[in-house]
Amino acid sequence: MSLPRASEKSPYYVPRGGLPPQTQLTTDRAMFTEAFAVIPRGVISDIVASAMPFWDKARFWVLARPLSGFAETFSQYIVELGPGGGSLSPEPNPAAQAAIFVVQGKLQITLSSQTHDLTEGGFAYLPAGSAWQVLAQDEGCVFHWFRKRYSDVEGLDRPEAIFTNERDITPSAMPATDGAWATTRFVDPADLRHDMHITIVTLQPGAAIPFAETHVMEHGLYVLQGKGVYHLNRQWVEVEAGDFMWLRAFCPQACYAGGPEPFRYLLYKDVNRHAPLP
Repeated sequence: MSLPRASEKSPYYVPRGGLPPQTQLTTDRAMFTEAFAVIPRGVISDIVASAMPFWDKARFWVLARPLSGFAETFSQYIVELGPGGGSLSPEPNPAAQAAIFVVQGKLQITLSSQTHDLTEGGFAYLPAGSAWQVLAQDEGCVFHWFRKRYSDVEGLDRPEAIFTNERDITPSAMPATDGAWATTRFVDPADLRHDMHITIVTLQPGAAIPFAETHVMEHGLYVLQGKGVYHLNRQWVEVEAGDFMWLRAFCPQACYAGGPEPFRYLLYKDVNRHAPLP
């Protein structure tokens, strides 16, 4: 499968697969610890791509999946579709909700007989139990797919579907940062029907998260643009566009942005639910 390359000025990094040459050094930044994992963009190669049932002209890079004793709430894929590729039956688990974020091309999603076209920066939330289909338009597309079993709460309805684009959302600046640290929120944080949030965090060059966040939420962080240095548990790790970080609950985390462009990452976290008790 060969898709056109994204513009060098695109704010969304798109993996290209392939294999490194035999002359490349084996040592890399990839690591898996008791508290976090780092999957550098160079690891996302042809040899680690997966196929899934009932998908056509598609390949998947599985960045995260529930692991007992580590991060247990979600799975995250990068999905590459060739022209006309997609699925009439993408989700095998009726309890799974989905969030989709498009980083290249155009994706058509059909939900309840209505079609929605998502372009770069497009976001969709698809409630658990809904019947949806996906089809790549034009020259194909690449998107992130988050899957999480929905946690129902008696007295709360399940949320409805959402279709939007990050360009249509005003980022929320963090207090006392003059906009140097901001979050693009696809879901109202006060809406307790949602048990996960997908956001885009943007740090301008030189901006920082200046304290070690230590909290119950699990995270998936995919760097869309720029580079930065992340403090994860007891280590500092340099990351760049295309890298993925996977954090279990209570992993201390902080960062600062480096380089000449904004440092932006796509963030998953589980929210708004009591911890299950054995």
